[in-house]
Amino acid sequence: MSRINIVDLEVFYHIGVTEEERAKPQRLLITVEMDFDFSNAALSDRLEKTINYFEICQELLKYGNGRNWKLLERLAVNIADFIMSRFKPDAVNVEIKKFPIPQARYVSVAVARGRM
Repeated sequence: MSRINIVDLEVFYHIGVTEEERAKPQRLLITVEMDFDFSNAALSDRLEKTINYFEICQELLKYGNGRNWKLLERLAVNIADFIMSRFKPDAVNVEIKKFPIPQARYVSVAVARGRM
């Protein structure tokens, strides 16, 4: 199986347990790993035979517009489900990094989804 990765895409979403924390967008880094057989794309050199990672990035950059989440866990599941339904990889792993604790480099959650 082949894999397409988007590593540490910087987005700004309204997220946090308290209303105060959700009041302004916070910086997050999103990593998406997608299992997808892109052998047809490699042979044909045609974009429509693979997953358009640029389009995914554009969708994720605006995904938080008008939305908010309390938990990273919920956001990760929402993004994984969105990618599975819209872009149809065989499997997806989503990791989201947040920077709420000054003494820690970051906190993160990760979720995996696959086709049944």
